[in-house]
Amino acid sequence: MANYLLAGAAGFIGAAVAGRLLDAGHAVFGVDDLNDAYDVRLKRWRLERLQARERFTFRWADVRDRAGLGAACAGGPAIDGVLNLAARAGVRASVEDPWAFVDANVTGTLNLLDLCRDLGVRKFVLASTSSLYDAGGAMPHREDADTSRPRSPYAATKQAAEALCHAYHHQFGLDVTVLRYFTVYGPAGRPDMSVFRFVQWVYEGRPVRLYGDGTQSRDFTYVDDAARGTVAALAPLGYEVFNLGAGAPVPLAEILRFVEATVGRTARVERHPPHPADAPATWADTSRAERRLGWKPHTPWRDGVKRVVEWYAANRAWARHVRTSDG
Repeated sequence: MANYLLAGAAGFIGAAVAGRLLDAGHAVFGVDDLNDAYDVRLKRWRLERLQARERFTFRWADVRDRAGLGAACAGGPAIDGVLNLAARAGVRASVEDPWAFVDANVTGTLNLLDLCRDLGVRKFVLASTSSLYDAGGAMPHREDADTSRPRSPYAATKQAAEALCHAYHHQFGLDVTVLRYFTVYGPAGRPDMSVFRFVQWVYEGRPVRLYGDGTQSRDFTYVDDAARGTVAALAPLGYEVFNLGAGAPVPLAEILRFVEATVGRTARVERHPPHPADAPATWADTSRAERRLGWKPHTPWRDGVKRVVEWYAANRAWARHVRTSDG
């Protein structure tokens, strides 16, 4: 059994990773600041389920606060690895408030890396993003593609976090795995993402805001697949970067049509111009993860979206009130 520090334990991917680690018999020390970057009801729902489990310990802590992180970890058991899944995420939100993204994604990553140095932790996993890839570049996106021209402050902060990870690997021998996630979705997912929004808006008969003509596509990755790849990334690898995606992009309009058919209601679509920071398509080359981690995505997108609809129906009493606005 190993002891892992997981930052962002109440987050969407973080909670799924914590659950998988607990299932494997490990102990998880989770930290989160439960901020209001999106509706905190989702974070509390995930956290309540983790706190009911053995070998899970939670402490409120903000990754931006180096001293607070150290205090939260003081007196605990030796840590075998740190997983940084605490982040501000979202292309459009980062354009509105880039300072919040720098604080959480750059300073937060630096604080966790330096905590590893102080505590003698040898393994670090960073949650990064497919938003790093150039929208005009070759697809499917490979990990060795040029990521020097980020399209949003969000992507820029993740590029900086990756660079810090490499510096700590080079200077201090820290074993680092960087994971570039591709449009992760699933039950209790982020409400700023299209799948959650489409399900809520169609179910409740609200207008569906569609940016662009709907032909833009995303490599939708089911959360359990992403969590499984994240746990696999805890293996000693030196310094590696992996894409975690389904490897099969799907147009947003097709997702919406499937949600309509599954819910049994027709969407009232409001069309808006595409956001300049949004990529027209994402598509993951996952061959490196398959080769080095033995990981492959398992969940067809229709199965995954159906599970989101089922989760929403079961939790509709409160999920219908979750904020899904752009502001």
